[in-house]
Amino acid sequence: MKISGVDIRPGNIIEYEGGIWKVAKIQHTQPGKGGAYMQVEMKNLQDGRKTNVRFRSADTVEKVRLDTKDFQYLYAEEDMLVFMDKDTYEQIMLPSDLLGDAAAFLQDGMEVMLELWEEKPISVQLPEQVEATIVEADAVVKGQTASSSYKPAVLENGVRVMVPPHIESGTRIVVDVYDRTYVGKAG
Repeated sequence: MKISGVDIRPGNIIEYEGGIWKVAKIQHTQPGKGGAYMQVEMKNLQDGRKTNVRFRSADTVEKVRLDTKDFQYLYAEEDMLVFMDKDTYEQIMLPSDLLGDAAAFLQDGMEVMLELWEEKPISVQLPEQVEATIVEADAVVKGQTASSSYKPAVLENGVRVMVPPHIESGTRIVVDVYDRTYVGKAG
């Protein structure tokens, strides 16, 4: 589906210069001289390159629709991750850098969604929130509890997050995978 360069929005997947790109940020600019344009920051989903491109209203780009499929995470093998198709039980291996920082939150048996382009996996989406156990939390400083201050804590996967003062080591909490923020205690 073709769209105008000024109709590009964050999260769109577009075809540009023979590659598949995910739009990260946009900024509409209307200079005093000349026509308005859209400054688009995007990341290549095949090789991870980032670029900034200016699109004018006369420019058109192809908006790509990705297929999604449910998979289950099985295990890691060196720098590769093994996933299983939940329908066919077929296993595939993907490089761990496809997930970026979110890879630290993968848990055995976790259900994930793979985005496919022309039957080839190009991104992995984890659940927005996961449960994790705190293995190390700083002690509360006296008088610190009066304000809504947070303290650093380390999760079982080595990720550092900021938690409220009443959270102690050994507590299971819910964490936002992509923001790496404390959501609440696990129920």
